Amino acid sequence: MTNLAAAPPGATNRRRGRNRQLVLDVLERATRPMRAYELLELLREDGFRAPLQVYRALEQLIADGAVRKIESLSAFALCAQGESRAAFAICSACGHARAFHDPALDRALRRPAGRAGFTATAATVELSGLCERCAHE
Repeated sequence: MTNLAAAPPGATNRRRGRNRQLVLDVLERATRPMRAYELLELLREDGFRAPLQVYRALEQLIADGAVRKIESLSAFALCAQGESRAAFAICSACGHARAFHDPALDRALRRPAGRAGFTATAATVELSGLCERCAHE
């Protein structure tokens, strides 16, 4: 049993930062959005033992604006930091997802929300279809 009281001050914060960076590194190398359990399997050698470790790191990365959850896939992908609105083109054949940001789309999403008296702090648009490679196969 681990004695948490014996841990040096700040150890918890360093651990949390390490986990967040490890998850981010895997997502940066990924060729498609990753599910939490896929991330867990890839990070077992780095000391990840429980899904909660992955979910906590993902929550922090989402809060930081570095990662988005793609709801239709129940998966996570990198997103440009600082972008409150993102769109993903998701290939239904190979699973590749590409994030893009378009100021016109941003305005198109803000206008109806504003007319409804709603101020959106974030939005994720998901487009399903075929990527260029799969469309030509």
